[in-house]
Amino acid sequence: MLKEKLEQIDLSLWHAPKLKENIPHGDMPGDKIAIGEDHIRKAEKIFPLLIEEIWKTGSEKVVVSVFGGSGVGKSEIASLLTYYLQEAGIGAYVMSGDNYPYRIPMYNDAERLSVFRAAGLRGLVDEGLYDEKVKETLFRLWEEESDPDPAKVSDYPWLKTYQEKGRAALKGYLGTLREQNYPEVNGIIRDFKEGKDCILLKRMGRKEEERWYDPVDFSDTGVLIIEWTHGGNENIEGIDVPILLNSTPEETREHRRMRARDGKTDSAFTTMVLSIEQEELDDRGRYAKIRIAKSGELM
Repeated sequence: MLKEKLEQIDLSLWHAPKLKENIPHGDMPGDKIAIGEDHIRKAEKIFPLLIEEIWKTGSEKVVVSVFGGSGVGKSEIASLLTYYLQEAGIGAYVMSGDNYPYRIPMYNDAERLSVFRAAGLRGLVDEGLYDEKVKETLFRLWEEESDPDPAKVSDYPWLKTYQEKGRAALKGYLGTLREQNYPEVNGIIRDFKEGKDCILLKRMGRKEEERWYDPVDFSDTGVLIIEWTHGGNENIEGIDVPILLNSTPEETREHRRMRARDGKTDSAFTTMVLSIEQEELDDRGRYAKIRIAKSGELM
């Protein structure tokens, strides 16, 4: 029983166990984790607070969300927390929310860009700013992939309207029910809390044919940890302990570069995506029960 196992943990004497070579990690195919001293330091601060929050729920099945900006270290810290729980005798599993967009990464990135450009283009038409010269310039900017770059506005003042309209539409897509399959995630949380022993979990690679489901045995699992940029989203139901890893878009972009998360880490469009994600995090982060800054200080 989870409560009995929690009672056996003396937080005044607790020390992080020595890391093993292969600790539990998220279940997204091909995802890379690189645990460093910074991740360990943060996880060691979070763990005692996590135990206290799990205790407060009084439940035998607890769902924890580790969320924050893209590339902030969610995978690493969620893996460490899962490992610490398991070493303390508590069954835990870390699930990656990145398996639950409707589209594989390549197609979702393309959809994001399409949403931005379609709305920007329509905005120029609606504002009476579209003509043959603008059309030719846009074709060139699209080829250069520089149309989201704010620095270009000084050369093409009409681009300000294009970027504003496109950004507004992109904000209406990122992290919403149009992009992420929150109902499926909610179904998993519901099955877990109801004590279902075996749950089929989705796997999504980076190719269209890399989609499948694996059965996962939850019969001895008391804590489900979901690591996901959108893990604090209002459309998710049943999160007991939301944990925010705070950061800035600049910090998350640098971490993405280190993890080789994508090939266009420094692009103006990626910067825009991270900025919009940060707005969601700033809004939803106030509901987190545990918050930790990039510096490692508890907030």
